Amino acid sequence: METALLAVVFLAVGIAAGYVGRKFLVSKKLGSVEEQVGKRIAEAETKSKEIVLDAKEKAAAFLADAKNEERDRRKEFDALEARLVSREELLDKRSGDVSKEESSVRAREDALRTKEDGILKKESEVEHKIEVVAGLSVKEAQEQILHRVKEERAQDLAQTIQKIDRENHEEIEKKSIGIITTALQRYARSHVSDITTTVFPIGDDDMKGKIIGREGRNIRALERATGVEFLVDEAPDGIIISSFDPYRREVARLALEKLVKDGRIQPAKIEEKVEEARTELVKRTQEIGDAAAQDLGIFDLPKELLQLLGRLHFRTSFGQNVLTHSIEVAYLSEMMARELGLDADVAKRGALLHDIGKSIDHEVEGTHVELGIKLLKKYNQSEKVIEAMQSHHEDYPYARPEAYVVTAADVLSAARPGARRGTIENYIKRLGDLEKIATSFPGVKTAYAISAGRELRVFVVPEKIDDFRALEMAREIADRVQSELKYPGEIKVNVIREMRAVEYAR
Repeated sequence: METALLAVVFLAVGIAAGYVGRKFLVSKKLGSVEEQVGKRIAEAETKSKEIVLDAKEKAAAFLADAKNEERDRRKEFDALEARLVSREELLDKRSGDVSKEESSVRAREDALRTKEDGILKKESEVEHKIEVVAGLSVKEAQEQILHRVKEERAQDLAQTIQKIDRENHEEIEKKSIGIITTALQRYARSHVSDITTTVFPIGDDDMKGKIIGREGRNIRALERATGVEFLVDEAPDGIIISSFDPYRREVARLALEKLVKDGRIQPAKIEEKVEEARTELVKRTQEIGDAAAQDLGIFDLPKELLQLLGRLHFRTSFGQNVLTHSIEVAYLSEMMARELGLDADVAKRGALLHDIGKSIDHEVEGTHVELGIKLLKKYNQSEKVIEAMQSHHEDYPYARPEAYVVTAADVLSAARPGARRGTIENYIKRLGDLEKIATSFPGVKTAYAISAGRELRVFVVPEKIDDFRALEMAREIADRVQSELKYPGEIKVNVIREMRAVEYAR
């Protein structure tokens, strides 16, 4: 018990001693902090005083500089104001001088005007006196003088003009002849005129017999399908294909060639081979037209125009092959256009296509020039090309210089010796007119003029034309031919009505 009490007493004494010691230490530290704070406050006050003094000094210096700068600017402003005042005084002085000069000029102007009026009055008086003395007015005198000069120099002037015209004409004629001869020399082409017959060689008489057929049925089927005449006995080693239309002759030749290769010759096979020949010839005409255009360096024509161009290979004009003629005109036009400094490409294209209407003129109404213009517009050809080709027969006015070149080249190509034969053209035209008369009747399927125009074979649609009507039609066609055409001898009109009945067993 006593030990516990002692422990409590000692603990209380220890706590009291610790409290007193801690309080002493805290008091000592507090005094030290207050002392440091006081020092720092004193230092801060010292520095603030220094800063304030420094700022006052700087402010005083800045204020002094500003005052000095303001003083300098005021001096400059005063000097500038003095100069402006001086200039204003000078301008006022000059304005006064100008006013004086203006007054002086006006006075002089008035004096000059007065003098001018006096001079004009005197001139009028002088002219009036001259007119009174001469009995003529000034205008009449001028007209008389001009008339006298014209009379004196009219003959000299006329001679001079004639001389100039003669020299110019001679010079132009020399140049034109030089250009034409140069073009003709640079382009020389042989003229091979198509005739009206084609010889198909056959060395085997047995094959010739097959072509003729029993009682001539095969040869008649060939003539009916192709529209040409086959002369079997005229040539010993061949068959002569006769027609005024080169296109038909070529179809017949190709069909005959296919039949000979096949070996089976009978009417059904003949019709098949003729159709194949027509299809093949369509492709060939495309190739022919394409080759002609490429030879001339023209590569952008549409295939439809190339097809029509190829068909010209099978057309003749006065015995001259139309495609050959068109190519020649194109070459001549290009060369002459280059010599003259014109558009050679337009001239060449217009020349190549100038007769394109002839490829369809036997199928469509209208002149070949009108048809050609429609075709070129349809296939989007340049207006320049159309203008270059449309005047070659002078049906249309010359719209551009290249049109004159195309016309000249067309005449040159046609006028060469041996290029054309008028009798052949008249003969072909007569045969074409024969066929047109026959096909103008309703119910006619096709019509062919054969035997040099001595026979006209007319094939009719059997469903539309009966036997009695066929007899009437033959008489009517003969009457039309007799009244509208002139021809030697007589023409046999043969109207053929053939009925076929076809059925298939299935």
